[in-house]
Amino acid sequence: MQITFEYPWVFALLGLFIICLYFCKPKVQALFFPNSAMLASASKGKGVLVTLLKVLSAAALITALASPITKDEIKIENTKGYEISLILDASGSMREYNKFGIVKNIVLDFIKKRKHDKIGLTIFADFAYVAVPLTYDKKSLINLLKQVDVGIAGMRRTALYEALFLSSRLFKTSRAKNKIAILLTDGMDNTNSIPLDVAIKTAQKYGIKVYTIGVGVPGDFNPQVLKEIADKTGGKYYSASDVQTLKRIYAEIDKLEKSKFKANKYVKKSYYFQYPLALGLVLLLGLILFGYRKN
Repeated sequence: MQITFEYPWVFALLGLFIICLYFCKPKVQALFFPNSAMLASASKGKGVLVTLLKVLSAAALITALASPITKDEIKIENTKGYEISLILDASGSMREYNKFGIVKNIVLDFIKKRKHDKIGLTIFADFAYVAVPLTYDKKSLINLLKQVDVGIAGMRRTALYEALFLSSRLFKTSRAKNKIAILLTDGMDNTNSIPLDVAIKTAQKYGIKVYTIGVGVPGDFNPQVLKEIADKTGGKYYSASDVQTLKRIYAEIDKLEKSKFKANKYVKKSYYFQYPLALGLVLLLGLILFGYRKN
């Protein structure tokens, strides 16, 4: 806790008081008591105490007048964040050329940049499952994604439409205005667990904009299907055949769907003038009582 003063210039009065205390001597003693020098010598000890009381009481009162305070900054964040579902292909083909490892690192970087968004994670291969529901807890999401690897949902098949369907249902109770999904795959759906039109209609129903990314070369994945998903949900289709292109795609999506962030800052002040004021009044009372006893 750091104490500051609202009116620090008031302390100049203390210097003025001390100057007056020594140079603005009353001349009443000289007029009525010719032998005042002798009296002053006799009461030297008491005079020092009176002077000390005067200085301390003035210092305390001037400190109160300077208004000692502490400040606490309070930030109220008004964010217009997104709700984002990340849908990742973890089938066996993603092990080739370490595709999944490369994708994972890029996605981890993407998550770290989205500080004010809720993010969920869906993984698919032989089947699809929601690994992390929509959450603000980026730390837990990042830790879990680091543990995910190829084969966690099987190796041989690609439940792409099922993944989109399950991911879309994450938004069932969402009231967010901005909802997006980023679907990445290097293959074609071959499980027939969910029809394509049902997956797309589910995304449309919950107002989700789907960005689709095909990794590899056309023939590994079906560009027409990925483009259809993106077009019908208001998203965009991308194709990435190398690491740099994939990085640019996630950077572009991050830029296109940037959350608005506004923070209002307030300063809370706590006042402590009452403490030096009370001390100053006690010292003044002591000065008065001491002067009364002296007389």
